[in-house]
Amino acid sequence: MIKYYLVTTDHLEEGLWFRDEKDFIAGMNFVAIQAHASHVTVLAFILMSNHVHFVVKGKWADVKAFINGLKSRHSRYLHNKYGTFEFLRRNGYDIQEVSTLEEGLEKAIAYSQMNSVAANICSHPSQYPWGTGPLFFSASKRTGTRIGDLSKRKRIWLFHSRDVDLPADWLVGEDGYILPESYVDIKSVESLYRTPKRMNYFYVNSSKAKRKIESSEDNHPAFKDQVILAALPDLFRSLFQKQRFEELTASEKTESLRQIRFRFCSNVHQIARVTGLTYEAAAKMLDCV
Repeated sequence: MIKYYLVTTDHLEEGLWFRDEKDFIAGMNFVAIQAHASHVTVLAFILMSNHVHFVVKGKWADVKAFINGLKSRHSRYLHNKYGTFEFLRRNGYDIQEVSTLEEGLEKAIAYSQMNSVAANICSHPSQYPWGTGPLFFSASKRTGTRIGDLSKRKRIWLFHSRDVDLPADWLVGEDGYILPESYVDIKSVESLYRTPKRMNYFYVNSSKAKRKIESSEDNHPAFKDQVILAALPDLFRSLFQKQRFEELTASEKTESLRQIRFRFCSNVHQIARVTGLTYEAAAKMLDCV
């Protein structure tokens, strides 16, 4: 039976799904590819540095195949780029059926979309590019190149696979990923909320928004994980004349964690992610500062 589901992966504490913009672009393409391959309809999604959220419609078995397939594709990509081995295999996930009663679907979509706001990355979901935030009730229409007009070599390069068969009329945007407009059921979501004002009401009243207001830690200025990752080699060079965290001595690692917390207003979870430490190890080192 076809139903609605909220799919959420666990937050990685050691490492990231997406270390830079190219990783996000690859992830955006894998979402489109796997949604088509698994025969699920995507209503909303968001790719965060260390976890992902999806609201989809389909059969339970197809939804499970979708998230497992997505993890597998992106894990292979990470292995080829960074040498990680079965990195996402350990990343658990949860699939929850979403009721259409009592505004359950509206709340699930808002919860998903508000992740970037709760993380202090942007002030509204429409400002976050890695997902469906910019799609709904948008006055502008993005353009791109039809997949059918791309050469085979170009498709292999973009999609990191030789076995991808996608609709020829889907569009690839100038940033190199399949535009979610090609496969996300935008009309159904807009019909569900009816007006932008009502959609925004669910945004500001979502559990993610309330948690952000209630948490004093989340009110610190925040930098994206990718910004910090890009800055770390320069930080290590300036402090220790070294380039990689793994090259640092124990005392240098402790000092580098203190510097990351001070310079980027990072919490322990973020510091653990960008350094590759466990949460427990990062917290113990910071307690020594």
